[in-house]
Amino acid sequence: MSKTKAALSATKNIYLYEGIDSRGTKIKGELEATSLALAKANLRQTGVNTKKIKRKVDSIFSRGMKEKIASSDITAFARQMATMLNAGVPLVQSLDIVSKGTDNPSVKELVVNIKNDIEAGRNFSDALKRHPKHFEALFCNLIHAGEASGSLEKMLIRIAAYREKTETLIRKIKKALYYPTAVVIVAIVVTVILLLFVVPQFQTLFKSFGADLPAFTKMVINLSNGLQKYWWLFLIFIIFSSWVFSLAKKRSASFRRFLDVLILKLPIVGSILEKAAIARFARTLSTTFSAGVPIDQALDSVSGATGNLVFSEAILKIKEDVTTGIQLQVAMRSTGVFPNMVIQMVAIGEEAGALDGMLDKVASIYEEEVDMAVDSLSSLLEPLIMSILGVLVGGLVIAMYLPIFKMGSVI
Repeated sequence: MSKTKAALSATKNIYLYEGIDSRGTKIKGELEATSLALAKANLRQTGVNTKKIKRKVDSIFSRGMKEKIASSDITAFARQMATMLNAGVPLVQSLDIVSKGTDNPSVKELVVNIKNDIEAGRNFSDALKRHPKHFEALFCNLIHAGEASGSLEKMLIRIAAYREKTETLIRKIKKALYYPTAVVIVAIVVTVILLLFVVPQFQTLFKSFGADLPAFTKMVINLSNGLQKYWWLFLIFIIFSSWVFSLAKKRSASFRRFLDVLILKLPIVGSILEKAAIARFARTLSTTFSAGVPIDQALDSVSGATGNLVFSEAILKIKEDVTTGIQLQVAMRSTGVFPNMVIQMVAIGEEAGALDGMLDKVASIYEEEVDMAVDSLSSLLEPLIMSILGVLVGGLVIAMYLPIFKMGSVI
């Protein structure tokens, strides 16, 4: 009965193999197993000398049907593991409990694979490193530090708290930016619908007038005619521009840096994103310092956590300076991207020997500032959004009714 339960708790994968059997005959086929190591062991037991073995890849359709693993899922995993280990539950049993408790099949598969790797003799941090898509270098480095110091449960609590605060910050920024973006997109869609379907009806009415139309009305009618005739060209242009933009952003570091510099210079929004980057820098560095991670590894992790190339490059420069013996606050000042208040607090922390605590305070201050700035941004954007809607939709309505008003004044 216990074997049946264990088999059901593990997610089995299909492996394709090629090899030579005990009679020297070349064979190939499929094998079901919970891990690659177990698949190889099963083949050895049957007398097969494996030459090639790999996991069978799902079809594109089946991959698309799988639920994605979100950042919040990894945070929940860290929090659940911290709770289990803190309660004295062994690591493998904790992973088994977490895998059974999740409703997301992809998370279940991920946790089961980690459990199988640990049962095969790997450390927890090494098992996590096999899944870099879900566990970034910072996560793995902190787990490794927790294993080395014998305080894995405390490290998982710290990781969970760090990720929860970071995700809260990101959600606030997205909330501030999504609303106006969504409203502007809706306004553009409504404008296109009016130009394609409503304006032509008025155009037919205006032809019966036999009078010259106002310049503004003519402009709107010409725009409507152009959109009706060449809508496919506009659509191709939008799709092509989006593709070129995403490709350039993905492949060109200089283009990404240009965008990040431009974003930081935007009014209001740029200030919020700058404060968010500083908050993430301080929060991440505080977490790594308090965990005892070496300074070079800590700054490597921090550089990837800021979300902005300007700050990432500055942090990598700080790493070069610090490894040569320069104080952190001096290295930060030389980059020219950190506010004086942050540098002064870091200097106080270095002198007092409490750098992690001071960085934690910096993170809290800037997270509060981001929170207040987001609230202010929401109140500032509402009248701006109403103005955009008024100009786009109201302008079209005025353009269509101007000839009617003109006819009324003539009568």
